[in-house]
Amino acid sequence: MTRGEFTLLVDSLSIRAGEIFAILGTTGSGKTVLMESIAGAYPFDSGSILLDGKNIEELPIQQRHLGILYQDYALFPHMTVWDNIAYGLRRSRPRRHDVDERVQEMLDLFGIEHLAERYPGIISGGEAQRTALARALVMQPDILILDEPFSALDPTTKTAMYDMLRSVHGRFGCTIVFVTHDFNEAQTLADRVGVILDGRLRCVVNADELFDEAHAPEVKRFLGMVP
Repeated sequence: MTRGEFTLLVDSLSIRAGEIFAILGTTGSGKTVLMESIAGAYPFDSGSILLDGKNIEELPIQQRHLGILYQDYALFPHMTVWDNIAYGLRRSRPRRHDVDERVQEMLDLFGIEHLAERYPGIISGGEAQRTALARALVMQPDILILDEPFSALDPTTKTAMYDMLRSVHGRFGCTIVFVTHDFNEAQTLADRVGVILDGRLRCVVNADELFDEAHAPEVKRFLGMVP
């Protein structure tokens, strides 16, 4: 995978259905490119990404069953919280009653019912993140992809959102892939962690064994295990 002067090299990576998988690396290491490649955002120079055995490039977007949450949340500023959450549903054209019911379910689940008629410009960062998660999950995706979802939050809100993500995973049972540069975050939330450095996937380990493995020297340096 080549984007401008950047090349992403991943020999193989298998993400298990229903797990929480963290992509860990430095700024500019290729984490987001890998995340967007999993989502099928780019054409491939070589190789392929399979979703349930099917090449994701050959699947129409509506058949990929993916939800994506970007670091800046990408909420529509001219739409209320309610309309942001309902946007994907309305494009798929279900009955109005079904849209209202599913949006209300998300508002209640994320505790943002009181924000329904507000606009993104006048809600907090934590509220914006809950809105963006609700918008992604209202489509009932099989895979939820998150790009550094907690980096802009204060410690208290971040801890609350960790709990929310665990709750979401338990309720929906979807596979979650998230990008982070935070070691603690990866170990706290993920089942397994993939470390990517300079565009190469260096290793994949169980999260609770991240600092126990016999890593290559560059991975040890990144993790602070050696000077």
